Amino acid sequence: MYVLLCVLAILSSSFAMDNLRVVFEWKQVDFEYPSSEARQEAINNRDFVPENNLPLGLEVYGDRLFITLPRWKSGVPASLTYINLSDPMDSPKLRPYPNWEAHKLSHTEGSDPPEIVSPFRIRADQCGRLWVLDAGTVDALGDLRFYPAQLLIYDLHNDALLRRYLIPKDQYSTDSLLANIAVEDENCNDSYAYLADLGDPGLIVYSWANQTSWLVKHHYFNIDPMAGNFNIAGLQFSWSDGVFGVALSAPEADGYSTLYFHSLTGVHEFSVSTKILRNATLARNSFKQFKMLGSRGPKGQSGSSFLDKKTGVLFYSLVNLNAIACWKTTNPSYTMESQGRIYMNNITMVFPIDLKVDPNNTLWVLSNRLPVFMYSRLNQSDVNFRVLTSPVADAIRNTSCDSKLVISPEITNRFKLNMQTSTTEAPQTNRNSAQSVVLSLPLLLVAIFARLI
Repeated sequence: MYVLLCVLAILSSSFAMDNLRVVFEWKQVDFEYPSSEARQEAINNRDFVPENNLPLGLEVYGDRLFITLPRWKSGVPASLTYINLSDPMDSPKLRPYPNWEAHKLSHTEGSDPPEIVSPFRIRADQCGRLWVLDAGTVDALGDLRFYPAQLLIYDLHNDALLRRYLIPKDQYSTDSLLANIAVEDENCNDSYAYLADLGDPGLIVYSWANQTSWLVKHHYFNIDPMAGNFNIAGLQFSWSDGVFGVALSAPEADGYSTLYFHSLTGVHEFSVSTKILRNATLARNSFKQFKMLGSRGPKGQSGSSFLDKKTGVLFYSLVNLNAIACWKTTNPSYTMESQGRIYMNNITMVFPIDLKVDPNNTLWVLSNRLPVFMYSRLNQSDVNFRVLTSPVADAIRNTSCDSKLVISPEITNRFKLNMQTSTTEAPQTNRNSAQSVVLSLPLLLVAIFARLI
């Protein structure tokens, strides 16, 4: 019976790789300018170069879906935008957040930066605040310019800027790329943000109450030198990106959460209690409190991750496989067998770059063909950017992450009966004949293992 359960688990995983649907898609993004004249002027001045705009991060709050567009190249008019979920179009125009003025980047050397420079990831918390991690890099793939890295926090009820925190320069370097953020928000007055630096691997911890931050270093934040090769959309390249995926659990019995994390250049998952991270001294002297959970296997490099606190399911991208996977954190083992695939597609999921679960328990995923944008050229006749979604319950259905996944006795009996029938009829069939009975993959797998029951 155990073998049959294993077979059925494999089969359910194979059936559960198309659990998302596309809701928005763009061949090329456009912006909602005050007028057609204003848009044309921006194009003429090269303040807006359509092909240089790449959606990278997303977040959902209320009826708004926020999208970041870091300034990888020149011609990005607004690096934090939103659309309404109720927008009737498949490819709606992006609106600047909170307004156009916040993104006005001067071309004059030495001028002050705009309010928002170049955020990669954002996070909307349960307190109605939008946390914007601004890397401060401009024209990263061209004539690179640096502005101070900062953390901006907005009030989502009125879009007012609540706080601007300049990250101390001794906590990051010119190699840094502050690419991801997780927010521990159970207490709105005592929240903590965890900022992942994949360029100079480390974790910056920010305290809302104390308005201060500190840098945490650990070997587990570094790359795995054996996992640096990528093959995506026909492009082969090497990356050396450290800690990237960061996701927080619901509070444990002691009141602290667990931070799950991994490097982009790596295939292993790690964890640590925020009790360690919240204390700068403790974080420096608790090396063994950081745990290695297990491996995602070959080609298991993962980018963004997010933990749904209601189900305890950790979602994460598999960038080398154009896939989204999951793992239920109550599972004591983190192995390839205990992880589920919920979506895989070599067209709609080329480089899944970000994912979130909103307060309504809906999973959202953004794919953007980033390697093609960086190393080749996007085909503007093709759809290049997609937002996909699904209720969490539907996304994990029939995967190892589904707590409701049960083996029906009726189904088990049918498989056994099919096996017995095929065995009985076997002598009547010429195996070398072109008219031989060909079993489907699911039935064939059951047939192979049913003999061992």
